[in-house]
Amino acid sequence: MKSSAKKHKASKNVKKQMPLERINYLFIGIGVAVIVFSYSTMYLENLADGFFSLYVSPVLLVGAYAWILFALLYRKKA
Repeated sequence: MKSSAKKHKASKNVKKQMPLERINYLFIGIGVAVIVFSYSTMYLENLADGFFSLYVSPVLLVGAYAWILFALLYRKKA
């Protein structure tokens, strides 16, 4: 019984790290901003055959989603 109490106290002293760092959140924020911008330009253009709706926004959206995936997996080198 005493050994389990020692293990419990030792586990409380372990400092837990955040899974993501500040740079990761910055990258995610940039990706979200690009996604919002892309959907906004498609909405404001209001044409199904418009240049932004067909060419610019889809490329930006795919790139932004890939950027967010990169941001979630990014780790600084030690």
